[in-house]
Amino acid sequence: MIIRPKLNWLRMLFVWRGSVIPRIAPQLLILVVSSALVVCINVFSPGLLHDLTPVPFTLVGIALAIFLSFRNSVSYDRFWEGRRIWGSMLNDTRSLARQYMSVTDTDAQSQRHFVYTLIAFVYAVKAQLRGTVLTQEQLALLRPQLLPAVNRARFKPVLILSDAANQIGELHKADKLHPVLFTVLDRQLSLLNEDLGGCERLASTPVPFAYSLILHRTVYLYSFLLPFGLVDTVGMMTPLIVAFISYTFLAIDALAEELQEPFGLEPNDLPLDAMAATIEATLREMLGEDAYPPVPEPVNFVLT
Repeated sequence: MIIRPKLNWLRMLFVWRGSVIPRIAPQLLILVVSSALVVCINVFSPGLLHDLTPVPFTLVGIALAIFLSFRNSVSYDRFWEGRRIWGSMLNDTRSLARQYMSVTDTDAQSQRHFVYTLIAFVYAVKAQLRGTVLTQEQLALLRPQLLPAVNRARFKPVLILSDAANQIGELHKADKLHPVLFTVLDRQLSLLNEDLGGCERLASTPVPFAYSLILHRTVYLYSFLLPFGLVDTVGMMTPLIVAFISYTFLAIDALAEELQEPFGLEPNDLPLDAMAATIEATLREMLGEDAYPPVPEPVNFVLT
């Protein structure tokens, strides 16, 4: 996620870091060069080009802008859904840790094991969504008897959440937890399972490829044909006008492509590292420990 200080209107015009310009700069350069070639051909060999009016490009441009706006809305909805789920995960882990420590007849070590299991669950969700592995420090949060099974497991968050349920079940079997309270805690675990399922739904169900492909092709075809419709009207200014119009369409297309996968590592994706660290810090404080680890700082205005 891009984190930048508030800039004035003039500096906003020239911001490079934290924008999609580096991603679309090669395409814009190719379009400007091709537009310049069209202008040169029109000046030195005007008979080679068929006369085109800007009217068709105006109509297509309006329709394309509407479809790109719709796609951008769909992508942002996926981004916001991912953020909402991780916000819910923060609330659910806090509530579960608070309830466990306040209503169960357990010692400090048992409470620490349970809360550490919740922290490991959060990191396991992040690792599954990003296709990474748990670090040794994160694996050390688990109960030792669970480590072999977790290392072999394909869906590690599910196994870790099951261990949290087992810890609650052990208290219930030992008559250290009233059946009503056991049901309450189990329901809270189910909410965490729903959070995990929501993340998996977003990660495993991308925007239909054919839909993205049609818009992507249309944007580039429109941008490459645009100089032929403008050269007779604006002449030498054609490359500049094409660059401005193409920047708008290409930037929206690139931004929508980033937002539709909210759990990735693109600059506009969700900062899962920072959110997982925040959950760990707040749960450790609930145990009476120091808030650890610190929330990562943005690198070149990007928070991962």
